Amino acid sequence: MNDVDEATSPATSLSGPATCVSKVELRVSCKSLLDRDTLNKSDPCVVLMVQNNGQWIELDRTEVIKSNLHPIFGKVFCLDYYFEEVQKLRFEVYDIHGTHSIGTRDDDFLGGMECTLGQIVAQKKMVKPLLLKYGKYAGKSTITVHAEEISGNNGYVELFFCAKKLDDKDLFSKSDPFLEIFKINDDGTEQLVHRTEVIKNNLNPVWEPFKVSLMSLCSCNEDRKLKCLVWDYDSRGKHDFIGEFYATFREMQKISSGNKVTWDCVNPKYKQKKRNYKNSGVVILNDLKLHRVYSFLDYIMGGCQIHFTVAIDFTASNGDPRNSCSLHYINPYQPNEYLKALIAVGEICQDYDSDKRFSALGFGARIPPNYEVSHDFAINFNPEDDECEEIQGVVEAYQNCLPKIQLYGPTNVAPIINRIAKLAAGDGNIKDASCYHILLILTDGVVTDMADTREAIVRASYQPLSIIIVGVGNADFTDMQILDGDDGVLRSPKGEPVLRDIVQFVPFRDFKTASPAALAKCVLAEVPGQVVEYFSHKAISPMSPMRELLSPILSPLATTPTE
Repeated sequence: MNDVDEATSPATSLSGPATCVSKVELRVSCKSLLDRDTLNKSDPCVVLMVQNNGQWIELDRTEVIKSNLHPIFGKVFCLDYYFEEVQKLRFEVYDIHGTHSIGTRDDDFLGGMECTLGQIVAQKKMVKPLLLKYGKYAGKSTITVHAEEISGNNGYVELFFCAKKLDDKDLFSKSDPFLEIFKINDDGTEQLVHRTEVIKNNLNPVWEPFKVSLMSLCSCNEDRKLKCLVWDYDSRGKHDFIGEFYATFREMQKISSGNKVTWDCVNPKYKQKKRNYKNSGVVILNDLKLHRVYSFLDYIMGGCQIHFTVAIDFTASNGDPRNSCSLHYINPYQPNEYLKALIAVGEICQDYDSDKRFSALGFGARIPPNYEVSHDFAINFNPEDDECEEIQGVVEAYQNCLPKIQLYGPTNVAPIINRIAKLAAGDGNIKDASCYHILLILTDGVVTDMADTREAIVRASYQPLSIIIVGVGNADFTDMQILDGDDGVLRSPKGEPVLRDIVQFVPFRDFKTASPAALAKCVLAEVPGQVVEYFSHKAISPMSPMRELLSPILSPLATTPTE
């Protein structure tokens, strides 16, 4: 995972999985919490629950803030947002006692609030009262949730801060400093962006580097003011103020090799009272690293071509094509399941391939002229050029080849996977995002070469390739679910895991009464994420990004619509 956690995706339905519109970051704060401690104030923590199949499941939780009834949490919750789904959330606030686990005692519960992600996104800032059991108000306690959309065109910045000669606020030791960064919103309100860890007993702290999205840091406006505060940590929550400074992301970008950006850390009270006061130390930005985040559309609009290959099962278990009960029977009035699946998926993929030529392969049949069994043959019988013109050309090649072959077996799919993976690998030194491959395998039964297929998929997961398997007919497709890997990481017979989950399996029978578009939506739903995942893993950016997102032209982005 990245710095942020993924939310549980909605279950697949006949209409296919919901399309993730975007990612949303949620930041949480509370006010006027109940005080459950006798000597100190409550030590609050917020637990985020999501509802899945009627059950509440913990997704993530914030840090614990010591002795504070008005906490502003630094933890950021990141969720996938689905426009067409009702995503129910529950925020529960607990007072944490030492190492006790959350929820073990009734009096640890400080209140909760339920809502939907859609409600938060619509309001951007939601303030709700906290409720105890049976709907009783938790005094005047409230919880505030801020939402910010993280578009596919957003970048991340990694910041490395340190400080020098900070004021010593402790009598018997040195200060324990930490840094807080707040974004100042258009309405003048302040929003916590990041809180560093505490460096014990040190007036020259070096804080751990941290990543934050540019949307969270400055709303993609490099001139937005940031308020930065330095504190001396107190375990009772009464932190001593050391000083503050204001910065912008534009200032931060002035850092260059060998040059650092510094700010005077100023205590306004000292500045007023002390004539010779200069500062309470300096804060230094040691380094700044920009990380680009690209979307599927960035790659497509940058010129990435999707090369589509279909592989069709011609094993004898399909039945004699001349028999109307055969899965390969050509009915002049209605296409068979193989053709329905081929056309539904192919018509989507052809929009992303400029030459509209598609490879069409077969396996499991005896083929002319010698009628030897082949598990990797061109259905147009031209081994030098297995491509067909447009999807209609693939349909015609399929219909023309049926009378010329003998359905046989077994159902071996590893040879074709290895062939397309080798094609996708090219010379083994992929440097640009010019091409990505989709292999559509249409089959009616159990894979015979399961061990070899698992090995082939593990090898293929290192290449720019996605594999879609559509099960035709009413066979037992249990093995296909294993290849899909959604229920666990697929491994080779030797135990090596796939680098990426590249297989999507769907039984056609689930879509018999649905539209072809519903099938296509379901089987292709994971492909955009797989494309981005592959090129991101390889650190390959789009060939010609439509918009530069980061410095030096961040400012125009503030008013540029995202996809």
